[in-house]
Amino acid sequence: MNKPLDSFLQPPSEAEALREGHRVGISRPHESAHLHVAGEAAYIDDLPELAGTLHAALGLSPVAHGKLTGLDLQALRAMPGVVDVLTAADMPGGNDCGPIVHDDPILADGELRYLGQPVFAVIATSRDAARRAAGQATSVLTVEALPPVVSHREAHALGQYVLPPMHLVRGDAQAAIAAAPHRLHGTFDVGGQEQFYLEGQISYAIPKEDDGMLVHCSTQHPSEMQHVVAHVLKLQAHHVQVECRRMGGGFGGKESQSALFACVAAVAARRLKRPVKLRPDRDDDFLITGRRHCFWYEYEVGYDDEGRVLGAEITMVSRAGHSADLSGPVMTRALCHFDNAYWLPDVAMHGYSAKTHTQSNTAFRGFGGPQGAIAIENILDTIARTLGKDPLDVRMLNYYGPGDGDERVTTPYGQKVEDNILQALTAQLEVTSDYRARRLAVAEFNATSPLLKRGIAFTPVKFGISFNVAHFNQAGALVHVYNDGSILVNHGGTEMGQGLNTKVAQVVAHELGVAFERVRVTATDTQKVVNTSATAASTGSDLNGKAAQDAARQIRERLAAFAAEQAGVKVSDVRFANDTVFIGRKGAKPPHEVPFCELVTQAYLARVQLWSDGHYATPGLHWNRETMQGKPFFYFAYGAAVSEVLVDTLTGEWKLLRADLLHDVGRSLNPAVDIGQVEGAFIQGMGWLTTEELVWHPADGSPKAGLLATHAPSTYKIPTANDCPPVLKIKLFEGANPADTIHRSKAVGEPPLLLPFSVFFAIRDAVSSVGGHRVDPPLTAPATSEAILRAIEAVRAG
Repeated sequence: MNKPLDSFLQPPSEAEALREGHRVGISRPHESAHLHVAGEAAYIDDLPELAGTLHAALGLSPVAHGKLTGLDLQALRAMPGVVDVLTAADMPGGNDCGPIVHDDPILADGELRYLGQPVFAVIATSRDAARRAAGQATSVLTVEALPPVVSHREAHALGQYVLPPMHLVRGDAQAAIAAAPHRLHGTFDVGGQEQFYLEGQISYAIPKEDDGMLVHCSTQHPSEMQHVVAHVLKLQAHHVQVECRRMGGGFGGKESQSALFACVAAVAARRLKRPVKLRPDRDDDFLITGRRHCFWYEYEVGYDDEGRVLGAEITMVSRAGHSADLSGPVMTRALCHFDNAYWLPDVAMHGYSAKTHTQSNTAFRGFGGPQGAIAIENILDTIARTLGKDPLDVRMLNYYGPGDGDERVTTPYGQKVEDNILQALTAQLEVTSDYRARRLAVAEFNATSPLLKRGIAFTPVKFGISFNVAHFNQAGALVHVYNDGSILVNHGGTEMGQGLNTKVAQVVAHELGVAFERVRVTATDTQKVVNTSATAASTGSDLNGKAAQDAARQIRERLAAFAAEQAGVKVSDVRFANDTVFIGRKGAKPPHEVPFCELVTQAYLARVQLWSDGHYATPGLHWNRETMQGKPFFYFAYGAAVSEVLVDTLTGEWKLLRADLLHDVGRSLNPAVDIGQVEGAFIQGMGWLTTEELVWHPADGSPKAGLLATHAPSTYKIPTANDCPPVLKIKLFEGANPADTIHRSKAVGEPPLLLPFSVFFAIRDAVSSVGGHRVDPPLTAPATSEAILRAIEAVRAG
């Protein structure tokens, strides 16, 4: 009997899936979980050091802007344990590690661009000796200090940018604003965020024969590290091997910025013909590397009596830092996510990547998307308050249309929103979170509580999935089936704790119909899968899962053809499931059953190829960066969250009381891993918007001008377990991805980081209640206790 259509639209239960031989859609522990809890998961600093290993440390600029006029190398080389000192002049193939524009020196050469910029590298017999020598930077450097530009707003006023401005326009925004019944003008500030990966930056370079170089590098982009190391060593790519088994977190901070550390270690290793390890301490890591871009916005919006946006113009200014790094793609994604979930008929967006004398900011989970989307959320929140309406009603009024028959389905950059499920998702969460009743309860509480105020907010997410550079949307994989039936997989993605290797192993096990335990995924290695893209943009499982599936399918088809030929049946009569190969026509008689390992052995003896390579390229993508039009995303991921907070109006302290999250991951490859990703993204995003404040010393003429003052856990506060709400409800929205992704799943790395917008706007709601919701709170992000108090005072002043 045929299954009803609904059974194909809904995923099977895990018990049913296992009976049918499924290996995807199953909640499994992380493939390294047993190693993590036992302390046996090896990271780069855990690798046994080879005999003769030397250690490097970086001497940092003591000023944010200046000229380097002298360096006393003799004093450094005379220090105990010092073997050598490297400067910019010692880079054989060029002193640059910039990922796109090539404007980022490995070591400072004449010009000092930020306080903490590496100027020289000390190579010593021990890490302590190297650090002690590098710590003498202020006494061995002769510097002519110059006035720095620290603020991105100041750089914008000066017209000082790392890249040309970007403009994304649809219609006539100014005409629409002028004709609108209501107009809104304002500014908004959102701070940056430190990645704070548990494992810091580290590279261990080992010279090999015939000019070879092996670099163990904690990086999200081994191929880029291979190419940048080859370039700095003046060698070809095939000379350099980059390997990464796992990272202790990355969050974008190890996409491009692991290059400086890999280059210094490799140059020193080649020069001295000895292994060299470079592992900066946490303070130096903070001072050297960049992070999520701070953004400042100025906007003007026209809207009608119901709160429908009729026209919008916005200027976004990011703190790029001293070089371009990935600021261009970050700004592109910010502009392409300003719309978030909303149809904006006439809109003009202007993006400026301001050049400052600070660390060069880089990728961070969301890659500009959160900075773009929070601006429109802030605008709609203000519109709702001005009109005296529930913010959810105003948001829903502005949603993209549900289907092709509605003109409200095209983004400002020309891509149609063809898979919009936000109406259904919103309706479900509105009910399950009891949002309407709780909003009334919040109002009743605030009416009788003069000092403690509650706030609640419902915010949606629409997030585009794909790299916004088309050729990065490809991946490769190798699958080997050994003649005992065990399986080895290698792919181009990197494992940073997110569960990528677990999902890829599930995909391969599913494709070959074997137990998960038969499959082992090995370290990412540029000598196995070449020309890989970064594990970023939430594409790790999409790209590498499809590539591994392709490789495994080829092997399965060869085995099926062999089995069919041996049994005299059609290939379609051969099925792989539960470690068994079923051969024979269904219904005629019970099929012949052969253990998978036995068939593999027979195929090997018959000289059937038992390994294969796989490749995948995301179809249908195109992007014109001049006109900023095209189809940059393969699909969209959706979600929504409701958060309720309690704010102490005397101290500015706050507490998250409850959060309800409903997130769309398509048909999940691993629900347990995906729920973990949603939870982690929510808490990390909440930290960005509430506690994680970056403070640079102002450009006031003092020696500390431009110093990142929050460069350690003592002054930079990430969320802890105590910041998780007592009630945290997370559910995955059920439904398959309309796009042909790996098993109809959706990416989960970045999109849920936008869910804690609900926390920020719940705090804003609580602050607003101080003035009876008559005054729009000028709350900036992060909403620290100080920022909350400033907003409360402004509301009271009215």
